[in-house]
Amino acid sequence: MKKRGIYNSIMLVILTIIITFTLTTLFVSNYFQNKNNYIILPNQDTKQLTDLDRTLIGLKNIIEERYLGEIEDKKLYEGAIKGFINALDDEYSEYYTEEEMNDINASLLGNYVGIGAYLQADLEENIIKVLLPIEGSPAKEVGLLAGDIIKKVDGVEYTGEEINEAANALKGLEGTKVTVEVIRDGETKIFEITRKNVKLYHISSEMLENNIGYMYIQTFDEGCADEFKEKYEALQQQNINSLIIDLRDNGGGIVPEALDILDYILEKDKITLITVDKNGNEEISKTSTKQSIDIPIVLLVNGQTASASEIMAGALKDNKKATIVGEQTYGKGVIQELMTLKNNAALKLTTNEYYTPNRNKINKIGITPDYIVEITGKEDTQLQKAIELLKK
Repeated sequence: MKKRGIYNSIMLVILTIIITFTLTTLFVSNYFQNKNNYIILPNQDTKQLTDLDRTLIGLKNIIEERYLGEIEDKKLYEGAIKGFINALDDEYSEYYTEEEMNDINASLLGNYVGIGAYLQADLEENIIKVLLPIEGSPAKEVGLLAGDIIKKVDGVEYTGEEINEAANALKGLEGTKVTVEVIRDGETKIFEITRKNVKLYHISSEMLENNIGYMYIQTFDEGCADEFKEKYEALQQQNINSLIIDLRDNGGGIVPEALDILDYILEKDKITLITVDKNGNEEISKTSTKQSIDIPIVLLVNGQTASASEIMAGALKDNKKATIVGEQTYGKGVIQELMTLKNNAALKLTTNEYYTPNRNKINKIGITPDYIVEITGKEDTQLQKAIELLKK
């Protein structure tokens, strides 16, 4: 639990890969369930060119005729598409290249090739620190410790503002080596680390005092629901009589994973989510199994609890299944669909707004806890409040 306290004040970053799904709720069924469901890019027909088409073709002709440097058609093409999507001025919609999608797929599936550690950026001191090496990872095996300051990767120095660049430098092919220079207690240490595939687990659990079970869900990635069931059943074997589910700093993930967990927690035929598209078409999701958790539950949230996490928080609150403790959540109440394209790239597009079972709006508002508790010092007062409530 001491480690968990750290998570409340700093952002977790995977050293082995940096994929920003920050505060994102995704439907990716067309990727994981129907790989033939592609968006077909139209062939160019000069008779049907739009003004945009003509402008782009004209610019490309000028560049080819006059530009002094080297031209990479693929970069021009991808840059144009990214700009097109960015012009929507929607912080959640984005175009991913084929290479970016390969990294995203690895992230969603919880597989990373790298040294296997969590990173934090200390922007006040502009440094990068190791938060925690993952058990069984190369970082753990060579002796990298929490608190180590990462100074250089393969001889290149990185600052706290360059955490993404440092993380990318630590990625690579399995079996390749990377040299990491760290500062520990004022002393410089150099580690040569062999990269390997590291399996990440998205849920941690433990037994607290008074037979209270504790589960921290870091993100709703592929397989998260199955992992939740396994961890909960393991806690049941230890005779827990109540449960704390921690969604603090959980920025979201795959919607069906969150809904599958709700299906496991709530009774059958309970509403979990209401989504509405641009035409006003409504879809209502309900639980379908008889399985439910019949012990008291407290849910922990904070200002970085977002998206799929807010779906869970709203469903548990409206169905009176859990007591919510913490701070007002982020307020990200729109859903993105991740659509694969013919060129193996992908478009992440905002397509729906979602509401809680009681039809409460989430976007730009968030979920209000039953007990508002802020963390002002080193003590995890939110967790303490949850334990206090479950002791009664």
